[in-house]
Amino acid sequence: MAPHAEYSDGPANGNGHAPSAALHNLQFTVNSPHVSYSEKEINTTYTYRTTDVSNDAAGNLVATPKQTVYDLKVDRKVPKTGMMLVGWGGNNGTTVTAGIMANRNSLVWDTREGKRAANYYGSVVMGSTIKLGTHAKTGEEVNIPYHNMLPMVHPNDLAIGGWDISGMNLADAMDRAAVLEPSLKNLVRKQMAQMKPLPSIYYPDFIAANQEGRADNVIQGTNASFDHVEQIRKDIRDFKAANGLDKVIVQWTANTERYADIIPGVNDTADNLTKSIKEGHTEIAPSTVFAVACILENAPFINGSPQNTFVPGAIELAEKHGAFIGGDDFKSGQTKMKSALVDFLINAGIKLTSISSYNHLGNNDGMNLSSQKQFRSKEISKSNVVDDMVAANTVLYKKGEHPDHCVVIKYMPAVGDNKRALDEYYAEIFLGGHQTISLFNVCEDSLLASPLIIDLVIVAEMMTRIQWRLHGEEGSGKDYAGFHSVLSVLSYMLKAPLTPPGTPVVNALAKQRSALTNIFRACVGLQPESDMTLEHKLF
Repeated sequence: MAPHAEYSDGPANGNGHAPSAALHNLQFTVNSPHVSYSEKEINTTYTYRTTDVSNDAAGNLVATPKQTVYDLKVDRKVPKTGMMLVGWGGNNGTTVTAGIMANRNSLVWDTREGKRAANYYGSVVMGSTIKLGTHAKTGEEVNIPYHNMLPMVHPNDLAIGGWDISGMNLADAMDRAAVLEPSLKNLVRKQMAQMKPLPSIYYPDFIAANQEGRADNVIQGTNASFDHVEQIRKDIRDFKAANGLDKVIVQWTANTERYADIIPGVNDTADNLTKSIKEGHTEIAPSTVFAVACILENAPFINGSPQNTFVPGAIELAEKHGAFIGGDDFKSGQTKMKSALVDFLINAGIKLTSISSYNHLGNNDGMNLSSQKQFRSKEISKSNVVDDMVAANTVLYKKGEHPDHCVVIKYMPAVGDNKRALDEYYAEIFLGGHQTISLFNVCEDSLLASPLIIDLVIVAEMMTRIQWRLHGEEGSGKDYAGFHSVLSVLSYMLKAPLTPPGTPVVNALAKQRSALTNIFRACVGLQPESDMTLEHKLF
C-alpha cells in the first residue's frame, strides 16, 4: 500500500471512533520506504541516533556517534475512551467537565468583556502545532495541529465520570468551585446536575482535617483494604460497560495527601504492598490504593497531585503487570514559568543563586495545603524542578552547588481560584554584577490545569497504541513491546516527573516538549527537527 496518512481533524462520527475505512481529512503524506500503512497500523523502521561518551587512557572524553534501529508500530484505530477523575467534584473536575461539554456543544456565552466561545486554549495537544518541515518550493515552515500528528482521541468524544468524597452533584459543585462565568454555568447546568460522583475512599490521616466536612460520600472503612481495591476496579468496569468504552484513563485530581513513609516490608515491593493493603496497614494512602486498582484493571493511572502515590511497591506492581502509570502534580502556572525561565537563564550562562516563590490562593486546594503535612508534599514537588538544569551546567555550578530555593504557600480565601504567584530570581552576571527578575503571576488555577488533564488523557491513551522492537528481531520469536510502565513522556504536564527507576529526571520545559514531539514524529518515520535550517545558510 502506498505511503499516506489520513487523520480525522475531530470527532468524525460522534461516537469516539475515527472512520475505519476512510479517515477522510488528509493531513500529510510521509513519502518514505521506511514507512508503510495498512487500514489498522502504521509501521515504521526508525533509526535513533545518540552519542556515547567514554574516557580514553589519558582520561579525555571520547564522543562516539551511535545508532539503534527500531521497528515502531502504531494502532490507527482511535478507541472509544473514558476519563475517570478521582476528586471529580472538585475545582479541576467540574471545570474540565464543563469545558468539554462547552466544546462538544460549541457554546458561546456573554461576559463583561463580550462574547466568548468554547476553546481548548492551554492544551498542548489541542491548542498548539508541530513543525512538519519546510516547503519544497517556498522554503517556508509548514506547521500542522499537534492533534493531527497521529490518530488521537478527541476530547469532545470522551466519556466522563469519577469519584469524590463529596456527594454533591456537579452543577452544585461547579457553583462551589466558583471558577466559571455564571452565563457559561447556566448553559451547562442541566447536564451537570445529572452527574454525581461515585463514593470514594477517605482515610482522614492523609488529608487535612478541614476536609472532613466534605466527606459525605465515602466507601466504608478508613484504612487501606483490598475490598476498596476491588470496589474501584468494579467501578471502572461498570463505567466502561455503561458507556461502551474500549479504554478508561484514570487521574487523581483530588486533594494533596501527606507523603507516605517508605517502610521496608510494607510498601517497598509489589508483594509487600499488596499484603499491606490486605492487612489494612495505616501507611497506605488512598491514591496508592487507586493506583493499585487501576494497575490490576489495566487502566492507565496518572497522579495530578504532589504526594508520593507511586511508592516503590506500586511502581514494581505496574512493571509486573505491564500497566501504565504517570505523575506527579499538574504543572500549570508558577512552576511552568520557573522550568522555562531557569532553563533559559542557565543556558544563557547566567548563574542563578536564589529563587524565592510565594503563593497565596483561596480555593479548596489552598485550604487543604494550609495543613503542614500536605504543604510539605507540594513544597517538595515545587522545589526540585530546577535540579537537572543546575546539574547540567558544570561551568556555573560546582558539584553539589545549588541555588537557594524557597517555596511558600498561604491560604487566602478572598482570592478564590485566582492564585497569586510572586517569584524573585537573583543571579550573578558578568564581573560580579547581579540581575534580579521579579514576576507577579495571576494563575487561574483550574482554567490552567483542566487543559493539562485533557492532554494527559490523550497522550496516555496514545501511548497504549504504540509498540516497538529492535529491528531485525522479526522472526526471532520476540514480539513487539509497549513503552515502559512509567510514562515519563508525560513530564511536560507535570511538576515532579515520575521516571523509570534509575533513569534521569528531566524538568527543562523545552526538552520535555521536544521528547514528546519527537517520539510522535518517530512513529511516522520523521527525524527530529534540528532547527539548523542549513538550506537557508549554505549557498
